[in-house]
Amino acid sequence: PDPRPQVIQSGDGSFRLLGSRCRECGHPMLALPPRCSRCLEPHVAQAVFGAHGTVWSSTVVRIPVPGRTPPYALAYVDIDDGPRVLAHVEDRTDRIAVGERVQLAASTAEGDVAVQVMT
Repeated sequence: PDPRPQVIQSGDGSFRLLGSRCRECGHPMLALPPRCSRCLEPHVAQAVFGAHGTVWSSTVVRIPVPGRTPPYALAYVDIDDGPRVLAHVEDRTDRIAVGERVQLAASTAEGDVAVQVMT
């Protein structure tokens, strides 16, 4: 199976991430493991996260990688009610400021998580 986080579109048109949350300690995760990665309890349930977040860090990839055309921006985003996720930043070829607010967008054509800067 594809290990990347799955992006879905909710009924209101916004995008969300599928993942899980520990029912014991509340820790959010992007996968659905048999045990919580924080407290190791087996009380993990599927959860939906999103649609907004805050940039924790960002960079611009300027070297060619198969299937990708540089330059393109990547950011680690702390989803408001969920985990931190690595995402492609739509329509940007410059670094995104730490603390910038973003919202989830449709997955890229390659299936990667994408965000767009909120205006």
